[in-house]
Amino acid sequence: MTEFESTVGRADRTNEQARAEGMRVRREVLSDAHVDRAEANTTEFTADFQDLISRYAWGEIWNRPGLDRRMRSAVTLTAMIAGGYWEEFEMHVRAAVRNGLTHDEIKEIVLQSAIYCSVPAANSAFKIAANVLES
Repeated sequence: MTEFESTVGRADRTNEQARAEGMRVRREVLSDAHVDRAEANTTEFTADFQDLISRYAWGEIWNRPGLDRRMRSAVTLTAMIAGGYWEEFEMHVRAAVRNGLTHDEIKEIVLQSAIYCSVPAANSAFKIAANVLES
């Protein structure tokens, strides 16, 4: 079975099953406290977005075969640096540690991003990562 077929095979899940699986993964990666805050802050206006994140980002993408969570964290950190999404970067530094990345590995990811994303972006990322890793 290919990775594509294994993903397609999950198409028979209901939205509620996908959401439940996504919430499980989201809690494992980001922490119960983070997910509880996000859920508590969900409004009628943001409910569909939170559902999308839980079902698709966490229930599908973070749950696919092919990359382990450490690698997904490394890719995500780089994407957050490239986009300048600093609030999300901070959250994902914590997640990266939860997923088993070492401080040195996070440092190397940020250092490499200086070449491919920009020195100013890496400078911001180093400041944020240092604050997170020191706390």
